[in-house]
Amino acid sequence: MTYLLTIWEYIVVFILAAVPWIEIAVVIPIAILKGLNAILVGIISFSGNLITVLLLVVFIEKYQEWRERRKDENAKQSKRTNRAIGIWNRYGLPGLMLLGPILTGSHIAVLIAFSLGAKKQKVLLWSIISLGLWAIIITILSYYGIDFLGIL
Repeated sequence: MTYLLTIWEYIVVFILAAVPWIEIAVVIPIAILKGLNAILVGIISFSGNLITVLLLVVFIEKYQEWRERRKDENAKQSKRTNRAIGIWNRYGLPGLMLLGPILTGSHIAVLIAFSLGAKKQKVLLWSIISLGLWAIIITILSYYGIDFLGIL
């Protein structure tokens, strides 16, 4: 029974990491604080977030068509979008994708990269690099931060 509960906890980590706006920066620390294995949490969170980014890359044309149909001419851009465009202008695709998971969210960074003309292969490559680096960094910081505070 305990193993079944643990498996479900890891499934929830995967699902939450896959959900846009929740992201790995939130899921990893909470799961580690809950007492789940830090390495598994990092790998599962990375995988969950990457799956939805991959789906976004594969279906970007359909998304852009849908977005164009419901676009409001008078709508103003969000702060996240403006921040991501500023990063793009200053650091290009690598900067946007590396800072995206923390500043705007990985999914928004991907959408903005495509809207600014980035190619699928480069967006995918930089997304994998970025999510991998952030998963490792957040996992290490969460594990040692919690351990340092004596919570676990």
